[in-house]
Amino acid sequence: MAHLLPLRVFLSSQTQETPSKPLKLSKRSNNHKTSISTAKKGLLSPSHKMHKLNLEVSPHRAVSAVRLMRIEFGGAFADLLNEKGKGSGDNEMGYVERTLGFRTRDLDDRDLRLVTDIVGGTIRWRRYLDHLIGSLCHDESMFRSMEPLLLQVLRIGFYEIVKLNMPPYAVVDENVKLAKVALRPGAGNMVNGILRKLVLVKWMVRRWTKYLGQEEAIQLMMWNNSDPSFSLRANAAKGITRDDLVMQLNSLKVPHEVSLHLDDFVRVKIGLQNVIRAGWLKEGLCSVQDESAGLVVSVVDPQPGEDIIDCCAAPGGKTLYMASRLRGKGKVHAIDINKGCLRILKETAKLQKVDGVVDTIHADLRTFAENSPMKSGKVLLDAPCSGLGVLSKRADLRWNRRLEDMKQLKNLQDELLDAASTFVSSGGVLIYSTCSIDPEENEDRVEAFLVRHPEFRIDPVNRYVPSDFVTKQGFYFSDPVKHSLDGAFAAHLVRTL
Repeated sequence: MAHLLPLRVFLSSQTQETPSKPLKLSKRSNNHKTSISTAKKGLLSPSHKMHKLNLEVSPHRAVSAVRLMRIEFGGAFADLLNEKGKGSGDNEMGYVERTLGFRTRDLDDRDLRLVTDIVGGTIRWRRYLDHLIGSLCHDESMFRSMEPLLLQVLRIGFYEIVKLNMPPYAVVDENVKLAKVALRPGAGNMVNGILRKLVLVKWMVRRWTKYLGQEEAIQLMMWNNSDPSFSLRANAAKGITRDDLVMQLNSLKVPHEVSLHLDDFVRVKIGLQNVIRAGWLKEGLCSVQDESAGLVVSVVDPQPGEDIIDCCAAPGGKTLYMASRLRGKGKVHAIDINKGCLRILKETAKLQKVDGVVDTIHADLRTFAENSPMKSGKVLLDAPCSGLGVLSKRADLRWNRRLEDMKQLKNLQDELLDAASTFVSSGGVLIYSTCSIDPEENEDRVEAFLVRHPEFRIDPVNRYVPSDFVTKQGFYFSDPVKHSLDGAFAAHLVRTL
């Protein structure tokens, strides 16, 4: 099942409101005996709950959930809710108390309007909402086995976020409260996780549509959901050529194709585990590294004898590739705040026989730059970023990014750029790179940096990478849809003073 929701579903839903008939009840609910039994166990026997006024739960959501339950389960369930029989819908709070085990404050006019809107809209869009909920569950069985009330709470939350455009995190908090009080804490945690996934997906979809347009954003979503391919870099420092790597892949019967852009790289779609079992990675004969990252190193253009400062080196893929291109002459000074990652980098450098040209420095770049006299003609800042260019391989990043994170990242990127610039000697270059496709982390950061540092100028990268990867501004950019690679960005900035 796709990890990210198809963008076309979001986009088309904004323009077409075609009412659909209610869904046929799923296995969990199309048998009245089973449904009522489940309802009795999970909803109608809340002996552990106090039947008292609960002011923490928003009343319109509680009433909406109960109304949706009555509608979905029909007369049999409505009878259970209403001891006077069908047709007596005067006491909403009575329904809530008998169903959920607590009372809320009485509904005011605004609450009543919200109940009408939410219940009507949730019924109208139920197929669509269930598709979204199912897409964000771990697997289909999780959705199919979901408790009836829990599903109603999720439908309400999804409708409020997707169709009513209500403040997303307020919606999350309120529906989590409802699930925790009406069911149990674990149900609230599930609602929290699924609704937050929806908020993140909606945020990314809007962002991509804004910058890429609808059709390209759809293609990007499809790329992110496809099975990723991986690239292997032959380790020249150990005398391994791409031909050697191809020969090994042939012997292992691993399908592959040589890189069209880099002499040391081979791409594999399947069979990576065979390469791992063969021991080539463990012996340091090759590395897993995307070509988009390799092209960033091409922008740096390491030459034997040069001293290069790598400002945020961990996990070290670019560091090691630069070191191999020094051919044993020169130095890569790898600075990073993460001591554990630097230790692994040192061990890998030794394994790949480039430890003689790799020098590790454990420090926060921003404080280190204030006191260090280091200068170099080439400084790489591969900055911490959102990782929005590598979602095909890093599915976890889809659920770990928020707008607030982006604001913090941009501030951090600016601070790191300022710090890295102090290491660049007159006439030297600062290479700023990310694995993001977001302009706010890429072009916008460079533009802001140049305003603060007029002593730098953009040097077009067309001398270092194929023209197909060069933007109008002269930056390097790999487009996942266009190039079938991870997304990456790099700017080559020359210090003129």
